Amino acid sequence: MAAEIVNPRSDSKTDAESDAGSDEAFFDPAFALHRGGKMAIQATVPVRDKDDLSLAYTPGVAKVCSAIAEKPELVHDYTWKSQVVAVVTDGTAVLGLGDIGPEASLPVMEGKAILFKQFGGVDAVPIALGTTDADEIVETVVRMAPSFGGVNLEDISAPRCFEIERKLQERLDIPVFHDDQHGTAVVTLAALRNAAKLTNRSLGQLRAVISGAGAAGVAIAKILIEAGIGDVAVCDRKGVVSTDRGDLTDVKREVAGFSNKAGLSGSLEDALAGADVFIGVSGGTVPEEAVAKMAKDSLIFAMANPNPEIHPDVAHKYAAVVATGRSDYPNQINNVLAFPGIFAGALQVRASRISEGMKLAAAEALAAVVADELSADCVIPSPFDERVAPAVTAAVAAAARAEGVARR
Repeated sequence: MAAEIVNPRSDSKTDAESDAGSDEAFFDPAFALHRGGKMAIQATVPVRDKDDLSLAYTPGVAKVCSAIAEKPELVHDYTWKSQVVAVVTDGTAVLGLGDIGPEASLPVMEGKAILFKQFGGVDAVPIALGTTDADEIVETVVRMAPSFGGVNLEDISAPRCFEIERKLQERLDIPVFHDDQHGTAVVTLAALRNAAKLTNRSLGQLRAVISGAGAAGVAIAKILIEAGIGDVAVCDRKGVVSTDRGDLTDVKREVAGFSNKAGLSGSLEDALAGADVFIGVSGGTVPEEAVAKMAKDSLIFAMANPNPEIHPDVAHKYAAVVATGRSDYPNQINNVLAFPGIFAGALQVRASRISEGMKLAAAEALAAVVADELSADCVIPSPFDERVAPAVTAAVAAAARAEGVARR
């Protein structure tokens, strides 16, 4: 399957464009680009005559089907399964738009699919489901799984996303990866490794504060602990997620159990006093006076879009390194740096899952791409750096083999 930009121009407005703002929408380049969708299916073999037809379809295809029926692992060699990912959503947590439903989520899922192809050479199919019930989503994906080599869960709201990913991982023998969690975590860790190196510190010397206890915040906390950070405290709207709180969900209780070794309590602003690292994945605004109380040479990763929790102009007054989720500032924490290579590596070796070791290997490889070019404005590569996907792919494949989850 090839991702393809379709000629978006036509002579008439669609109903959607009229509803979205009349003439302004008609000439809006975003609407123009999306006209007709951003993808198309393209054959990889020719069907020029009856001989081609007899091989691509009946009767030749029957030989291949019979061989797969007799030896199921041949499906990886004689179908697209080993190189295609399902991008699955229920439309409940789309970008900064929230719960907008499955149909409205499709442009994002199409975008994800073309990024898989463009940056990782991985084919992907957008699938928006008409249910928000966790068990129904799990059952639907399990039934679709024979057609795919991996599943990328996308824009599913917390805490259901944790349950859905866990249940799918338990029931399927192909990689299941919730990118909002793990893609964000991998890229954040890679950038933080380099930022620490640039300021002559190790991860073990850093105390981090994460604003946001949703999918991304929890995954970032977990991978930072796995990577050996000194300490990390996670904050939600009510303050530090700690074991002395009685209002925690099951996921937050788990977070409280493995984080916050310092035993902090109180507000986000309280936790920031003396902290080395701020990681924002929640939105909202952090007061400048709280930023000013952070440790010297602090590292500020304010990743909310479109408005970072700490504006870069404010962050630069106090921080040695500043990163955001935006493309118009240096050091963009962008998931496209991770998920194409992670899946490409996993599919390359037919991994049964994506392990913690594979994620750590991806982060290390991503950081290494710019290790010799470090500056305050370069602690993470550009998404268009052609070294990224090959480096991540190779590292993930090697880690899968080392951990025994590779099947080739």
